[in-house]
Amino acid sequence: MRALLAFTGSRGDAQPGILLARELLARGHSVTLALSPNLVEFAATHGIPAIGFGRDSAEMLHTQHHDRRFRSPDPRQRVRAVLALQRRGVAHALRELHVLAPGHDVLVTGMAGEETAEKVARRVGLPLAAVHFFPIHPNRSVPVIPTAWGARIPGALNRRIWSALRWARDAALALPFAEFGVVEHPLPDRVSIQAYDVDLFPGLAAELPDRHPIVGFAVDVDGYLGGSVDAELAAWLDAGPAPVYVGFGSMALGDPAALLSVLRTVCARRGQRLLLAAGWAGIEPVLTPEVAIVEQLDHATVFPRCVAAVHHGGAGTTATALRAGVPQVICAIQADQPYWGRALARLGLAGTVRAADLDERRLTALLDQVAAPDVASRVADYAGRFRDDGVSRAADEVETLVRLPFPKPALDHAGRLG
Repeated sequence: MRALLAFTGSRGDAQPGILLARELLARGHSVTLALSPNLVEFAATHGIPAIGFGRDSAEMLHTQHHDRRFRSPDPRQRVRAVLALQRRGVAHALRELHVLAPGHDVLVTGMAGEETAEKVARRVGLPLAAVHFFPIHPNRSVPVIPTAWGARIPGALNRRIWSALRWARDAALALPFAEFGVVEHPLPDRVSIQAYDVDLFPGLAAELPDRHPIVGFAVDVDGYLGGSVDAELAAWLDAGPAPVYVGFGSMALGDPAALLSVLRTVCARRGQRLLLAAGWAGIEPVLTPEVAIVEQLDHATVFPRCVAAVHHGGAGTTATALRAGVPQVICAIQADQPYWGRALARLGLAGTVRAADLDERRLTALLDQVAAPDVASRVADYAGRFRDDGVSRAADEVETLVRLPFPKPALDHAGRLG
């Protein structure tokens, strides 16, 4: 099988593609992995060669951060901003993906850019697999507005709003799609792979239609590929009690210096050490007995050594923390992040607050909340039943789209390729 994996977007969007590429390569398939240009090197650090297509996702996030409409109290302005962002670079991505697609047997994509990938798949006549790491199919069970009052929206109306949002997104892309040309082929087949734990959204499993198989979390590179911690950070972890981890991934922060001040103050008052992964926030590295600031680290290795994980609520970070059994404080910024915060808070697995509302008082209260013994017990129970076969099951679904016999390579007793 010759598979084209096209995963545009941020690092969190790219991770499912890297994981699937690794799995399909191990099964003996030919894989072309295409990512946002700024994430090609990230894939290479995990041993997977990639090529760039579409726009630089860091540039897109920077544009979003400076667009005041995203922070407008008027929901109509926020919707317009989202739709405008989705249109940016679509024509460019269409052209580049269309050049890559011929010669492959299947096209696999993520949530970001799914419509673009479908357009190309229809033009070339390829089956399509879309990896959903959040439930975006119109439904009654996931509150379309991730707030306490949003949960009170009647189920039928909730489903209609999800459908309306999908219609608005399609309408926003109509112009670049029309310029791309007429669709030439129907899709030979299509599957929407649900790469998250559907049990975090009670009632959702019964609503998913056929061809929406549930495979479980398949989004966090660290959790599946493992890693290590550099010697200096490892020594810091060994030198004192378990720290509070804080990290916001590739998200842009309004005032990194103010956030750091809040974190230092709260941890100092609680007598806890602080471990901050600065990501793209531009905070300078620091290493003192009480505070460690690094650019990035391996979540799967570090999270089990932390007393709590404070983060933005990206699907991959959330999954890694759930697997590690560490209580979470989710400080959502955008996209699917507030939904993860609400879902985990509803099940007593995390506390949540908007990142924009985070201050000393709220952070202290949330850390107190997740330090409670009953929260620790629920988190440990969840970690004990966490499924680790999401990537393998997702690869199984991709293989079913190409009606050819694909004998899997022999493995030795340790699970290595023979």
